Amino acid sequence: MLRKILFITIITFILAVAGYFTVLYYATYSEGDRTGELIKFSSKGYVFKTFEGEISQGISGAQIFRFSVLDSDAEVISDLKKYQGQYVKITYIERYRTFPWWGDTRYYVTHVQQEKSPHFAR
Repeated sequence: MLRKILFITIITFILAVAGYFTVLYYATYSEGDRTGELIKFSSKGYVFKTFEGEISQGISGAQIFRFSVLDSDAEVISDLKKYQGQYVKITYIERYRTFPWWGDTRYYVTHVQQEKSPHFAR
C-alpha cells in the first residue's frame, strides 16, 4: 500500500512538472509589433549564449525596448545583424516566464523588417 501511494505521488509530481514546463514553452502572454531604431544586437552570456537586442522608441533613446531572439530563428538573427543602426519594425511574442537558455527577457522577436524613419520623412 505504501509503495502504491509513493508511486502515485511521484508520477503526479512528474506530470505536474512536465505540465508546468509545457505551458511555459508553448503559452504566450501577448504578441505585437514595435518600431524604432535598432541600437544594439549581440550574443552574450557565460553559460548560455543568447541573442539580445534593443530598439530605441523615443528621441535620444529615452524609451528602450529590450528583446531576445531564439537560436532557432536564424533568419531573424541575420536580419537584425543586417539592420543594426537602422529603423525597423519587429514582431514579437511575450511569454509568461523564460528559461535561461532562451534569453534575458520575456520578449522574443519572431520577425523583423526595415521601415522608413519618421524622423527623416520630410
